[in-house]
Amino acid sequence: MKKLVLAVAAVMALAAPAAFAASDHGKHGGHGSSAHEEVVDGVKAVFTVQTMKEAMKAMGMELPKGVKETHHIQVGFTDLKSGKALTEGEVAIKVLAPDKTEQTKNLSAMQGHFGGDFVMAKKGRYGVMSKFRLKDGTVRQARFWYQVK
Repeated sequence: MKKLVLAVAAVMALAAPAAFAASDHGKHGGHGSSAHEEVVDGVKAVFTVQTMKEAMKAMGMELPKGVKETHHIQVGFTDLKSGKALTEGEVAIKVLAPDKTEQTKNLSAMQGHFGGDFVMAKKGRYGVMSKFRLKDGTVRQARFWYQVK
């Protein structure tokens, strides 16, 4: 019994840092924190929302003057069966602002994900709706709420 307790304690001690790192996923390395994750028809979609300043800093650049967009939204896709990143396809996002104004953009393919810049200057809850067709031709959708503080 004592050996079992020691074994469980050892496993928990070794697993705790990994679990902590997993819960902090995306907050370091310049990619912002995950705003939403969803599995749709065998594809895991991970959405990240960050300010333009944070996005530019992550690329080692300064935000150019005159940029009106305030936030960068990116989404990465992973095939659940193979675990491989899905980097080919078309992605569109519509952002619904707290005042009910809408912005719709096609995202650009970028280093393993798709991304685009949006004006999210007002504090409040934003609706983010996406429609995407990846290489397999299936049209998928995901949506979530994002709070700008």
